[in-house]
Amino acid sequence: MKEYDKKQAILFAIIFALLLISPNISAEEEGPNVESNISAIDTVWTLIAAFMVFLMQAGFALLEAGFTRAKNAGNIMMKNMMDFSIGSIAYFIAGFGIMFGAGTAFFGTEYLMMDGVLNTTMWGTIPTYAFWIFQAVFAATAATIVSGAMAERTKFIGYLIYSFFISLLIYPMVGHWIWGGGWLTTGEVISFLADNPIIDFAGSTVVHSVGGWAALAGAIVIGPRIGRYGKDRQVNAIPGHSITFAILGVFLLWFGWFGFNAGSTVAGTNLDIATIAVTTNLAAAAGAIMAMTLTWIKFGKPDVGMTGNGIIAGLVAITAPCDVVSPVSAIMIGAIAGALVVYSVAFFDRLRIDDPVGAISAHGVCGAFGTLSAGLFAEAAYSGGVNGLFFGGGITQLLAQLIGVVSVFVFVFTAAFILFKVIDMTVGLRVSPEEELEGLDLGEHGMTAYPDFEHVYNPIRR
Repeated sequence: MKEYDKKQAILFAIIFALLLISPNISAEEEGPNVESNISAIDTVWTLIAAFMVFLMQAGFALLEAGFTRAKNAGNIMMKNMMDFSIGSIAYFIAGFGIMFGAGTAFFGTEYLMMDGVLNTTMWGTIPTYAFWIFQAVFAATAATIVSGAMAERTKFIGYLIYSFFISLLIYPMVGHWIWGGGWLTTGEVISFLADNPIIDFAGSTVVHSVGGWAALAGAIVIGPRIGRYGKDRQVNAIPGHSITFAILGVFLLWFGWFGFNAGSTVAGTNLDIATIAVTTNLAAAAGAIMAMTLTWIKFGKPDVGMTGNGIIAGLVAITAPCDVVSPVSAIMIGAIAGALVVYSVAFFDRLRIDDPVGAISAHGVCGAFGTLSAGLFAEAAYSGGVNGLFFGGGITQLLAQLIGVVSVFVFVFTAAFILFKVIDMTVGLRVSPEEELEGLDLGEHGMTAYPDFEHVYNPIRR
């Protein structure tokens, strides 16, 4: 019996020891919990949204190629490829740090080359690297808007230099002002903005107006395409080579925009993503219907290309207020944007500012309108307390939006104009007249997008 008792005592001692250390074992081997599940869902959602926004590069490439001539299609594709490639490196070097790092009211100074960021570093509920890739695809979107406005006459090397600097400096600085704790949201420069920060949820101004105003500067510096304008304000049509490509591009952009807007929550657990998806879709649809209707009235036929631009206009406009307006207001915002883009394209043509794809109008003008619309249509039920002018909130928020729109226009247009002028005076911004007529595919890349087509070179008559 004593031997048995001794063995039993040893067994109990072993069990007791295991019980003492078991909490530590369970802590180390603990499975998923509420917090980890939220982080996982938010991370996966943010990455999927980023990949959807990346697909918008293909949308822009198809749209721009379709709206321009076949002899320049390869050049358009090359510029869109390099926008994302160069933009990614520039944004990694300093763009992200300038945009989101702590620093001054105007630019950040942290995270240069992602210094200090590890694979375990978190940005809220998601890894910082997940947040970085989401923001990197946004930077590429801003850069590529300019490609279409300056298409068919821009030197490739000059364009690459522009692409690097907009992703490195111009876009990140505006992003810092609005999304990175800068002066348009903190009141450090204008105290009024501390209580009334600008509303730009997904980037009508930060992304689209930045690209649009840079495109305006570029189009002015480089001048119109040969043959675009005649005497007595005559505007000569230069049809694109594939309306099919252009509208396929529009569909890809529409799809990607769900990631653009709803993904800006960077949280799949934020149920506002459903409302944002609805407002995004309705604004695009209303923009299409309005642009189609106006061109039908003006020209006697519904214009396919301008209807596509109406979709883009509606999407750009709803990007800022998508989380603070009702579905009904989203339809109104999209419809107004669809009308704006039609008249804006004609307005810039009257000024002899040549934009082959309507990027200045769709992104610059409609981006500005979309940002202002938050001050008009915001509703407390959706915004968490802010009412716009049309819902009893007075002019306060609209004034904040106007300050943001004007400030960004002045900075971006000035900075981009200087950048393009410097490029023009150094490496050159515009190709030779002979190369422009021959096509940039051959002149800039030594190839053609359609090798089975017969190439005809029309020399300039002197």
